[in-house]
Amino acid sequence: MGLIAADIAERPPQITRVVRTDPRTGRLVRRVIASSKPAAARKLATGVSPSGIDDAVNRIAAEHALPPLLIHSVIKVESNYDANAVSPKGAMGLMQLMPDTARHLGVADVFDPVDNIRGGAKYLRRLLDLHNGDYPLALAAYNAGEAAVEKYGTVPPYAETQNYLTRIERVRAAGVASQPATGAKPADPVAAQLETAGPSHIQQVVAPDGSVHYVSH
Repeated sequence: MGLIAADIAERPPQITRVVRTDPRTGRLVRRVIASSKPAAARKLATGVSPSGIDDAVNRIAAEHALPPLLIHSVIKVESNYDANAVSPKGAMGLMQLMPDTARHLGVADVFDPVDNIRGGAKYLRRLLDLHNGDYPLALAAYNAGEAAVEKYGTVPPYAETQNYLTRIERVRAAGVASQPATGAKPADPVAAQLETAGPSHIQQVVAPDGSVHYVSH
């Protein structure tokens, strides 16, 4: 037995507490999982290693005609790439899907990275179609709910939602900046609509303290 194998064998089981949706009742069930596998091994067991996330996102983005960077931005802001993340409100997985939403999207296991990304991407596509391709409205609905956007007819005046759009844009911009220059940049519909007034007259405003807000006219 090698040193690494021996080290793993000597480690005490790792206790993980996760909340999953019972497929029969639809209720949240908290489970305790004891595993001797290191985190890296568990990620590989799902079929999606850290590098494999890119492959999954690119494939699923193409399936739903979405910019891959948009999906990455949502994952980063929602869960920081924690596939087992559970919010206080019960949203789960990489793209923080609520149980009812996940069920309607046909997500079998919200804690499976590929299932979760596919469900989140499908939901983003649905919201974009619902709002005629308006990225700020679709992202606002993803965060605050469709009813909130319908109520106000624009990005809801919620600090959390406006901050959510700001964080999405920052992550997206950082992702673009980290990519090597390869000539002309492709059109970025997310940036175009987050940075300028769109069909719903949403405008980005930078306050004197440097904070960014979205307002409607």
